[in-house]
Order: sequence, then structure tokens, then C-alpha cells
Amino acid sequence: MLDLHTHSTFSDGSDTPYELAEKSHRLGIRAISLTDHDTTSSHDEMALATSHFGIELVPGVEVSLRDNAFPVVRNGRTVPRNVHVLAYFLPLDPTHPLQQQLAELRHDRDVRNHELVALLNERGFDRITLEYLGELSGGVESVGRPHFARAMFELHPEIVGPRTDASWNRIFVDWLGRDGRAYIPKTSMPIEQFVGAAEGSHTVFSIAHPLVNYIEECTNAGIESTMPKVFASLRERGFLGVEAYYGGTNAPTRSLVVKLTRDAGMIPTGGSDYHGSYKDEVKLGVGRTGDLRVPDEILDELKAAR
Repeated sequence: MLDLHTHSTFSDGSDTPYELAEKSHRLGIRAISLTDHDTTSSHDEMALATSHFGIELVPGVEVSLRDNAFPVVRNGRTVPRNVHVLAYFLPLDPTHPLQQQLAELRHDRDVRNHELVALLNERGFDRITLEYLGELSGGVESVGRPHFARAMFELHPEIVGPRTDASWNRIFVDWLGRDGRAYIPKTSMPIEQFVGAAEGSHTVFSIAHPLVNYIEECTNAGIESTMPKVFASLRERGFLGVEAYYGGTNAPTRSLVVKLTRDAGMIPTGGSDYHGSYKDEVKLGVGRTGDLRVPDEILDELKAAR
């Protein structure tokens, strides 16, 4: 069993790399990729932990980019589509152009976090500070939306109410999501810029949770009419993989996306998108529905494609 989409305390996950490796060992996961957002700073710690438990580690990262080829209409305006991208076997040398792009993305996120703190303060969450968020996350560099949500519940229950599964999910819709009252737009870095920086490095790119990124109404008809065009475009722009085995979709939908991925001549990658207690309904290795199984041979295909 593989899990090629996980997060740790180095971004917006609740588990340390050691805890993540230990859980993987107990579950029988033979290979894992720690795909923290915008950073590979967790790699060395994860490498020690996975080595201890005899688990293969695939260097990875997840980034948010703009796909200008498939814009969306928001509030009557046509804007670039924000999508998540997974990169595997990327270079870890901080001087490499791809790592420089990651540094730029981290800087953009840092600026956005400062803006979000200021906006929430204006909206009545005046006890939230970046320092408090850094204490929650283990460092200012690791601050993400789940840490903002946790701070909103801990410091201002008079505004958001008590924390429950329903209220936790709702806060991302009402406040922190794309149409929320405190939404700050993400980076404007296009896919082509990030992928281009990896030229010659043998990095393998896969589009994360493609239906979340590209489908407005998730029906079989919508998937079959939309995704072949998307996959063909991504392949032309340097993508070799599609996260078809995604932990947030059911088995029939996964099977359809796997078929469309194979039809496009691409590799169906997969993972749970595990965040620990920040997304408690998503389980390591098996995803939200509990029946996710990423075939072992997928890793062999990724290695061969490098």
C-alpha cells in the first residue's frame, strides 16, 4: 500500500514526521510521500523516521498554482483557476531553481497570512496574532488555514461558537474559503513557471485531486466531458501524473478517473491527503471513505518515468 499525499506539522498537518511514519508502519504502508505545502524542509526529519521503520520515502511537495488555460467565472469576472499540484522526486538543493520557486511561494503565503490576520482583526477576531498562530503550528513558516480556524475557535468562541465537526467545516465556508468573509487570494504563479523551473531535474508532476480543481458539478457525465481535455492539456505542459486514486472520492469515481488517466497516457497517482486531526475524517492510507488502495506498482511507474 502507498500513500503519496500526506501533510505534517511542517505545513497544515497535526502529526510530526515521526508520528506519521510510525502510523504508516502500523498500517502496513510500504512507501509514503510527505507533500507539505510549499516546502521540503520536513524531508530530512521524515527520512530519518521512515528509515527507522523501513518505509520508502518519496520526496514530495504540494503547491497552489494558477491554471490560465481553464479560467473560471467568479462574481461575474473571469479569473485564472487555482489548482493544487504535487511534485515528486524534486531536487532538495536550496539553490535549485525549483526550490527558489518554492521560496517565492512561501514568501507569498507569509504576506497573505499577515493580511489575513489584519482582516480577521478588523472582523472582530482581535485576539488573533501571528505569534499565537506560530505557537499553534510549531513555527510561523508552517501557518496555514487550519491554524487560523483553530485560533478562531480557541480565542473567539463568542463569534464562531463551540468547535464541532460541523462548525469546523463551516468556518472554511463562511470565513476562510474562496467565498468567505476573510478570504485572501492565493499566489498568481502560473503552472508553466513552476514546472519550467524543474527542467532537467527528473521531477514528476501530478495534478492533485483533479475533480476538486476542475469540476464544478461532479457527475460522471461532467467528468467524462471535462477531464480528457484537462488531462491532455496538462500532459502537454509537462505533467506525467493525475491523482486518480484520491482519498476524498468513492470507488466508482476513482475507477472512472483512473480509466481517463490511462486513456490520456498518464500515471494514476494516489494518496489520502492526510492532515491528522485537522481533517479527522480522512484516514492515513485509506482516505475519507476508508477503501482507498493505491497499487504498489504505481510507484514503480513513477520511478520509470523520471
